[in-house]
Amino acid sequence: MEGPFDRRFLLKGAAGISMLAALPAFGRALPQTMVPQGMVNVRDFGAKGDGSHIDSPAIDRAIAFAAERGGGTVYVPPGSYASYTIHLKSNITLWLDRGATLLAAAVPLTGLPNGGYDAAEPQDPAIAPYQDYGHNHWRNSLIHGEGLHDIAICGDGLIWGKGLSRGHPDTDRPAAELPGVGNKAIALKNCRNVALRDFSILEGGHFALLATGVDNLLIDNLTVDTNRDGFDIDCCRNVRVSNCTLNTPYDDAIVPKSSYALGYPRATENVTITNCHVSGSYVVGTLLDGTFRPLARNRDTWLLGRIKCGTESNGGFKNITISNCVFDQCWGLALETVDGAVMEDVTISNIAMRGCHSPALFLRLGRRMRGPAGAAVGSMRRVLIDNITCQSGSMLPSIIAGVAGHPVEDVQISNIFIDQPGGGDAAMAAIDPPAKEEDYPDPDRFGPLPASGFFIRHARNVDLSHVDVRTWAADARPAFWLKHVEGFDGSYLKMPGGADAFRLEHVTGFRSSAIRDLPDRRIDTVGMVRF
Repeated sequence: MEGPFDRRFLLKGAAGISMLAALPAFGRALPQTMVPQGMVNVRDFGAKGDGSHIDSPAIDRAIAFAAERGGGTVYVPPGSYASYTIHLKSNITLWLDRGATLLAAAVPLTGLPNGGYDAAEPQDPAIAPYQDYGHNHWRNSLIHGEGLHDIAICGDGLIWGKGLSRGHPDTDRPAAELPGVGNKAIALKNCRNVALRDFSILEGGHFALLATGVDNLLIDNLTVDTNRDGFDIDCCRNVRVSNCTLNTPYDDAIVPKSSYALGYPRATENVTITNCHVSGSYVVGTLLDGTFRPLARNRDTWLLGRIKCGTESNGGFKNITISNCVFDQCWGLALETVDGAVMEDVTISNIAMRGCHSPALFLRLGRRMRGPAGAAVGSMRRVLIDNITCQSGSMLPSIIAGVAGHPVEDVQISNIFIDQPGGGDAAMAAIDPPAKEEDYPDPDRFGPLPASGFFIRHARNVDLSHVDVRTWAADARPAFWLKHVEGFDGSYLKMPGGADAFRLEHVTGFRSSAIRDLPDRRIDTVGMVRF
């Protein structure tokens, strides 16, 4: 052969010519002279790539063979490889060539008692109540890895989760809890040194990627067009998500979480999300084919697609950076800690949102406390947000909300332009919304809100500068509604005319300056005032 990556070998494999044909026992180790160093072709282990034959056993054999030699690249040439669970091993790169589709094989609606996808882990009653079913199961997936190191999935191919459950009631897909059913495209647990590059995912099931306890994780240049969550990055450290495009109308797109799924709280920290495009309003598949057909909103269409830290939040979030991202036809950006965790040192910059279905910014510290008894309410502090533009169809303002005795702290928001419908009337302006401290933290749980720009309650040391709020219609609500706030600085603010700029109740340490048509003010303590 000409070299370790001889082109004739790849073409031979891609043409489906099995070098195992001359071997007396299928699956025995190939002679070293027949295999390029570091690369193994799945067709040489029996994979057919015809879209109907179940190829996962052959792919597993190829992975095992490469791993036994110390690692290498398992090559998947063009074709459609119907599969159940594929088992990664350390020091393995799974390479999906352009034209290769890794196809999640179908399972009957009643499940598959014998065969199909690997069974989910036995439910641990000590942790089961603390997160949804999908978050603490990894084995019932198309691609699974646990306790591995130095692994990668790369190439220009496609992972199509056609036969996966969404973990949601459906008439055309089996329930995730049934035997033999898979509900994730890729699930990784307690791994390190992981790279996911360049491939696409269509219909990834409940999670296109569930990564739990994964350290040193790189996700780069993926295109995901899926029917539930995109990337759930749970209890992970040292993560970089870059140059990815996701359409996830039925759930969130990129979601750092810190659940109790490992059986103990573990922080998600040192995370960078940059140069990504997230959307939530297109028919699944039309991002990949480039037609971007709008999806009608209905009972089962949430049109989400956002970037969110939370909701699972037992372990905390530290050192999170989100920059240079586009939100297109989806919900806005959310930071949520409601299960007793600390969220701190978050920077967000250079975000463009268009067709936003919810508040541009949602910062929520709550007390849902879905975790072991005895945990204290968490905290949210040191959050810097800069250079945001949002064109929104929602009447909800941006929200900064803690709970009594536990304020959101040290928030600086600057250079923000928000363009939204307005239209709030005097009755809406008079609302004092319920606290909803123990609810699931979505912004619409509060109901209508009495502000057109920012609703701020239970917060300390908030600084807003160069914030411009505009409404398409006249709005009777104040632009900025503050209650139980200690320390507020507002400068160079612009807001809709015709209503109060501020409504303050139980506010201390208030200062405003350089606001057009308003004198500078300093208020040390106030029970209630409007101006």
